[in-house]
Amino acid sequence: MLLDARPLQGPSARRGVGSYASGLLRGLIEEGFDHNLTLLLDSDLPVPPLPVGEYRLASSKRRYRGQLAAYEEAVALGPDLARIGPDVYHAIDLKLPGRSPVPMVVTLHDLIPWAWGGPRMRGERFRFWLGRRLLRRADLVLAVSQATAADATRLSKVDPKRIRIVPEAAGDEFKPRPGAHDRVRKRWGLRPGYLLFVGALDARKDPDSLLRAWRTASSSRPELELVIAGEPGRQAPRSMAGAHMLGYVDDSELADLYAAAGCLVFTSRYEGFGLPCLEAMACGCPVAAFSNSSLPEVVDGGGELVPDGDAVALGRAASALLKDPERARRMGLERAKNFGWRQAARQTIAAYSSLLR
Repeated sequence: MLLDARPLQGPSARRGVGSYASGLLRGLIEEGFDHNLTLLLDSDLPVPPLPVGEYRLASSKRRYRGQLAAYEEAVALGPDLARIGPDVYHAIDLKLPGRSPVPMVVTLHDLIPWAWGGPRMRGERFRFWLGRRLLRRADLVLAVSQATAADATRLSKVDPKRIRIVPEAAGDEFKPRPGAHDRVRKRWGLRPGYLLFVGALDARKDPDSLLRAWRTASSSRPELELVIAGEPGRQAPRSMAGAHMLGYVDDSELADLYAAAGCLVFTSRYEGFGLPCLEAMACGCPVAAFSNSSLPEVVDGGGELVPDGDAVALGRAASALLKDPERARRMGLERAKNFGWRQAARQTIAAYSSLLR
């Protein structure tokens, strides 16, 4: 079995797909699958820190840049697979060969440029166009949510019989964090109980609604702060009117921010999964979010969902959660128990086995 672990190398290691690769790999090892596992890595990049396990490493010596990089990589990946000779190839970032000599499993995180983004995401459109076409050739598609599975059928014409739902999970750092209040005071000078937003402030995350929700929630709490964690992104507004912009934080710091927050206010208008909501609930942070795409699947009673785009309702929901934080924390923690990397690994192993049979 060959798992494409290249998202663990370079900048992608800091984004969602890198977290997915790390979590799934750890889950596979904990489930005892490491004896039959080979990792595909980029030979031009350093080998990242990997969980302890008995697996082999294979390398791809081809790296491409520019507009045609995704196409050239798809052409070259087939010969790489023939050389390595695995029973199954698992792609976790739409990196699929044009022609594959072995059965293929692909994890589909989202098809956001078509499901929501349109021309706003031009830089990603060719890669996703190619990936969307190649997706039809996969023997199995592991969709991270029902919403993403529906997108695969609607936008890529993938046969629903070849789709399985395998939800993501939060990393080990995301759990209740004793001492988090003191650490966020010392690290950033923040008063615990703030509103928190996590992610890049692009158009899909709707920064205008984030500000309106904050103003609504702070109408009865003038001291309520808004904290934004994450790289701003190219589409971020120039000013967020007094919010604390922290930029990129590592997982340990982010878990402290969740644990010390009064509420996560999540204004995303479309998510393939919605990992910040799950991470927040796992840390005991109340969640208020718009009801769209996959978010009802993830939150599902563990937080408050409001009609999509209704920023005033979102601010009121956050304010209500702040009034009864203990109940909100219990709801979120209970919901988060339904997700785990070992569970995801078991479902993934079952997918591999079905192809080998």
